[in-house]
Amino acid sequence: MYSKCPGQDMRNLRVSVHKCPNCGAEVEMFSDEMRVRCQKCKKYVYREKVPSCIEWCSSARECLGEERWKQLMGTNKKKLPSAQKGHPR
Repeated sequence: MYSKCPGQDMRNLRVSVHKCPNCGAEVEMFSDEMRVRCQKCKKYVYREKVPSCIEWCSSARECLGEERWKQLMGTNKKKLPSAQKGHPR
């Protein structure tokens, strides 16, 4: 297990493009952000769901420990197909 979460390393940030539900403009959102303000209409654009580290972090299994990781993967098996394969989303 890690003493510090490798998923919080700023070098691992990813960007994704989302559409503003208010005006349709495209906004960029980094992987550590839950919401951003649309530059066009100034309304907030929210991430569809709060990401869990077991969904995207390739170190989640080691970080959580085998037993806890298996427990969470069993609970979230249907929600996390890419994590089961060890690939980030």
